Amino acid sequence: MTTEENKQLIIEGYRLFQEGKIAALLELYQDNAEWVGPESEFVPFAGHFHGKKGIAQFFTKLNAAVQSVRFEPRQFIAERDKVVVSGVSTWRAKATGIAYDNPWVHIFTIRDNKVAMFEAFFDTAPAERALYVGPSEQPSLHSQLHH
Repeated sequence: MTTEENKQLIIEGYRLFQEGKIAALLELYQDNAEWVGPESEFVPFAGHFHGKKGIAQFFTKLNAAVQSVRFEPRQFIAERDKVVVSGVSTWRAKATGIAYDNPWVHIFTIRDNKVAMFEAFFDTAPAERALYVGPSEQPSLHSQLHH
């Protein structure tokens, strides 16, 4: 695929995500694709997922934890087998009702006309603060992080 075709593949993937068509989105990925995001014990959809089944689990966990308020890919940069996308999003934690903004960068590696690797970069702190539901007798995660 050309660099422009790689970029169009990723644009199509975001369109499918925004339309909630996850099964169709997964068809754009290699069977053994890797999905790598930041680690966090308080963000249920954080971490590393392997293969289409693992990536489907990511989307199940994401949907169970948060609702998308805004998801905007803004800049697409493509070179050789890589497509880098920067964007902004706002999510609402379903357990707490707290909304948070989260700018992000995604790096895609394309192999044989499909995504072989997805890497997500974002600050986990806003998600942790919004998602954390701990015992009420303990200090909040927010106060733990700042003391």
